Amino acid sequence: MLMMSMVSMPHEMLENKNGVLHIDGVSALKLAEEFDTPLYVTCERRVRDNYRRLYRALSKHYGKVRIYYSAKANTSLAVLRILQSEGAYLDAVSPGEVFLASDAGFPPERILFTGTSVRDDELRFLADWGLAMNIDSLSELNRLLSFHVPSLLSIRVNPEVGAGHHEHVVTAGKESKFGIWEEDVVEAYRKAKGAGVEQFGIHMHIGSGILTVEPFLVAAEKLLEIARLVHREVGIGFEFVDFGGGIGVPYRPDEKPLEVESYAQRVLELFKRRVGEYDLGEPSFCVEPGRYVVCDAAVLLTAVNTVKITPFKKFVGVDAGFNTLVRPSMYGSYHPIVVANKLNESDVETYDVVGPLCESGDILARDRRLPQVSEGDLLAILNAGAYGFSMSSQYNSKPRCAEVLAKNGKYALIRERETFKALLSGQKYPPWLR
Repeated sequence: MLMMSMVSMPHEMLENKNGVLHIDGVSALKLAEEFDTPLYVTCERRVRDNYRRLYRALSKHYGKVRIYYSAKANTSLAVLRILQSEGAYLDAVSPGEVFLASDAGFPPERILFTGTSVRDDELRFLADWGLAMNIDSLSELNRLLSFHVPSLLSIRVNPEVGAGHHEHVVTAGKESKFGIWEEDVVEAYRKAKGAGVEQFGIHMHIGSGILTVEPFLVAAEKLLEIARLVHREVGIGFEFVDFGGGIGVPYRPDEKPLEVESYAQRVLELFKRRVGEYDLGEPSFCVEPGRYVVCDAAVLLTAVNTVKITPFKKFVGVDAGFNTLVRPSMYGSYHPIVVANKLNESDVETYDVVGPLCESGDILARDRRLPQVSEGDLLAILNAGAYGFSMSSQYNSKPRCAEVLAKNGKYALIRERETFKALLSGQKYPPWLR
């Protein structure tokens, strides 16, 4: 029987077998014993299911749909290869992500680069790869066109509408550093056309972790109005219209998931209506999900090494800190936590779950109800697949952890645990200190 600690389990590929967490048929205890902790474990089937669910919902309403996976959410090569095999496109925000995507099998024509504050040598690198690019500023456009005229170019528009679960993830509006404002957009497209660019896209991204359809509709309306203005003033059409990412997932027990079918229907109805009214042809409809695809597909396993009771608090000390999962400290984010070896026990104690770093802010969860926790127990931090490993660090000189992929009872190591020697990588003593 599932007890209180299992209420928040996000999907059927996380199972309770005799009180022990299994990830797509693989025991969490077995994985922790074999690969040590902290350990990220990703479920391949869940990644595929999430991608396919969104693609089916969108393609039901429009024939030309592209899903650009937002690689920054999780750049593990195995995850990239899974999505490449599903036919996904890829949204890259750095040359490094382009390099990883290429290694995973993405051809240049399935990669779209959207950067900000991009250096000249990075622009040259991207030009050499022949990538389509979303241009974030007039400065970037001028510098690119000074040495390279791409056949396809897109402009990232700031639609003045921002949304997201935290101020750090709102990527449009008056306070945002991203995108070109409406009054400069026509000039940008006119300059690109004059330089010889032949095909165009238009792009926006308003924020991350959005769980209602309305912000997408408001921003889409604004973006399509800008597209109409550009079409009228510059005389160009659009090969694609990219509405960015931002599709959220529920982390807290009281949060409801975004209804993907409703999102697809309402956004695409608006898209098709306005594209027809504005005589924009038949551009591809593009979105850039990252979190939606990978968030609930991964679990972070972390061992309990200390239980500390003070007159005011009960602390569970684990071997993962914000060097391993920074979201709770950086964003105040909530992640469901279960005791992986005590799933049949009721939640009877209230703990702060804290990491091993020499930082007071190294807290993974506050006032969390759990079964009685003992040293040696194994905690599973759920919904850890997005911005988990990709934002991890070697802070406090702690080597980064390993990653494992699970599928139908099978599992394989997909990233080796760093050793102490990794801390020396690239470092050199100056001659006077040798």
